[in-house]
Amino acid sequence: MTDSIDKDLIRQLVNGTISDENVQRLQRMPQKDAERFWQYLEVLQESVPWDDKILLRLTDHLYVVKDKEGNRIVKCDCGHEYGDYRINWKLQSLVRVRKTLDEFKQVYSPEPACPEPEWQEIREFFCPNCSAQLAVEVVPPGYPVVFEMLPDLDRFYRDFLGKPLEDESPDWYEDRSEDLLTKWEQAVK
Repeated sequence: MTDSIDKDLIRQLVNGTISDENVQRLQRMPQKDAERFWQYLEVLQESVPWDDKILLRLTDHLYVVKDKEGNRIVKCDCGHEYGDYRINWKLQSLVRVRKTLDEFKQVYSPEPACPEPEWQEIREFFCPNCSAQLAVEVVPPGYPVVFEMLPDLDRFYRDFLGKPLEDESPDWYEDRSEDLLTKWEQAVK
C-alpha cells in the first residue's frame, strides 16, 4: 500500500463509484497524504461549470468560493450564488415546509417514524435555480432557520493546511445573517 493516492481515486470517491477494495485501502491508511485536500479541491473544481475558486465544500451541491471580485460566497454547483458565506445561505433558498401528518408520511415510512405535527415541522431547502434539494431540518414550529456551518476558513487554511489565505482577516469568521434579516425588516417598514 502506498502512502498517497491519485486524483482518479479521489474522483471515484467524490462520484460514489469507488470500489469496496479502494474504500478499505483508504480507511486503512495510517495517515492521509499531505496533498489529498488539494487534489480533492481540484476534482471538485473540474466538476463545476464555473471558474470561481472553491475554498471548501459545504454539502453535495454547495461550496464556499472566492468569486472574481475577491468575495467569499456560497455557490451551488449549478452556478447560483447565495451571497456572503457568513450569511446563512438557507435564507436565500426556496423552502418547502411540511406541517401535517399526511405531508410527513410522504417522506417518512412507516408512520410511527414520522415526527409529531404538533411538535415539529420539516423544512426542505432547494436551490432557486436548479431545484436541487440542499438541506432538510426537522425542528419545532417557529424555530429559527439553523445555520449549520460557518467555517473558520482562515484558521483551517493557516493552522491545519499550512497555507494561509491571502485575504485573511478576523472579520471573515463572523455570522452576518442578522444583517440580512435587519435589511428585510427595514424594507418592510
